[in-house]
Order: sequence, then C-alpha cells, then structure tokens
Amino acid sequence: MALKSNPLFGEGRNLIDISIERIKFAFKAAEARGKDSLYVAFSGGKDSIVVAHLCKLAAIPYTLNYNITGIDPPELIYFMRKYYPELIWHKNDKTMWQLLEEKGTPPLPRSRYCCSELKERGGEDEFCVTGVRWAESNNRKNNRDAFENFGVNKSEKMLFNDNDEGRRQFETCQMKRKFIINPIIDWTTEDVWEFIHRFNLPYCKLYDEGYDRLGCIGCPLKSVRLRKQDFIKYPKFERLYLRAFDKMIANRQLKGMKCTWKDGKDVMRWWLKEAKKEDGLF
Repeated sequence: MALKSNPLFGEGRNLIDISIERIKFAFKAAEARGKDSLYVAFSGGKDSIVVAHLCKLAAIPYTLNYNITGIDPPELIYFMRKYYPELIWHKNDKTMWQLLEEKGTPPLPRSRYCCSELKERGGEDEFCVTGVRWAESNNRKNNRDAFENFGVNKSEKMLFNDNDEGRRQFETCQMKRKFIINPIIDWTTEDVWEFIHRFNLPYCKLYDEGYDRLGCIGCPLKSVRLRKQDFIKYPKFERLYLRAFDKMIANRQLKGMKCTWKDGKDVMRWWLKEAKKEDGLF
C-alpha cells in the first residue's frame, strides 16, 4: 500500500509530484553553483531505477553514474549494460581482493570498508541523487533526510528538512561539499514496485528469482542464509574470496599481526558464523 497521506498516484500532491519537486529544486540549487546537471548515483537496483525515471520525468539534465565494485551479481551488470547504455562506469583505484589483503579482515556489518572504498566514491562537489529510503533501515529513518549536505569529512553533515529555511541554506551554501538529494526517502517498497509496474520499467531478473534487495555478493549486511546462497549461486566468487583470504592471512603474518586462521576456508567459516567467535581474529 502507498502512504495514505500522499498516495503514489491520484489527484492532489502525490509522492511522485513531491519527489519530482525535490529533484527540480536540487537542479536549481546546482545551477546556482554553476553545475549543468545532477549526478545520479546508480546501482541498478529497484530504487535506482525509480530515481532515474523520476529525473527523466522532471525533465532536467542528469548523468547516471555507477561505481564498479567487481562483486555485483553478473545478472545486474548485464541488466545495466542492456537497458542503460548512457550509464557512466567509474573504475575504482583498488579491487575488493586488494582491499581484503590490505585491511587484514573481511568486511563486517559495523566495518564495511568495501562500501566507502568501492560504492560511495565519486560525486564530490556535485549534487548527488540517491535512492535512499527510510523504509530500508531504522538508521536511515533516524539519520537521513530528503536533502543532506556532507562536508569534506563525512562527519561534517547537515540535514535539510523540506522547508523554506532549509531550502535557503541548501541553495546558498558556498563551501566545497557533497550535496545529497534523496527524492524517494519517504517511499515504501510497495510504492517503488507500483511505480515500476505502472511505468513498465525493466528491472533485473534476480527480483523474480526471490531476491528482495540486490547487493554485492557476500555482503555482510545480508543474512548468513543469503550469503551462503550467494556462494552456491556464484561459486567463482567464492573461489575469489577464498584466494583473497589466503593472501590476507599471509599479509597479516608478514606484518606480525595476530591470526589464528589457518587458511581461506577457516576465514570463510568464521565470516559465515560457522566457527566459534574465539576461533577467529577477535
């Protein structure tokens, strides 16, 4: 069901209208800073699909930008290549496998260096449009808003509510910052799918195979069951992880760091919570 106060479709100021207004306002703010387009952070998932089409409906200039992680599902890559030929593909300085070796531990729910290093780069001093939604997590509900302003250091963050005072602040800020626009922040998952089906937008086939969210293969934010499912479905990526874990262990030993893992399979068992906590690094 769509939100009762602002239904997705229908008469009056609905969610689509509100989201388009946010995008148009953001573009005006971007123009005031000498920008000629909005920077859309695109992942190929359902939320990105909606945001991209909303930008199209808003009839403003924008670019679609994807950071190559190297660990996204192949089906998602094929989908983006087929349906978004205008997509700009950004290569990262390091691969996931290099990061594992350097960091000395797999990414964990509270230490997802892979996100900051692979997914969130780019868009500095730009007006960045994302598909972030409150419905995705309590953390987003508490800390994200329709308009956000990040300093050079992400801890320097200001939120801008959708009101006149906030809009003035957002539009007149002259510092080098990363402006974030979350036009569908208040949409539900049902709203997202209703929009996709109403406009007959193509989407990655993995959703029809039972996936409710798409993300990196082995992502620690997924449940253990889904991560194991990832490695059954994509055994090549499991082998790549195991090889990187072996190198990670060797690098820890070379540096004289504590390590009770014997090999990559030990790390994988610990990472997937098949081993006792004390059998691992911590």
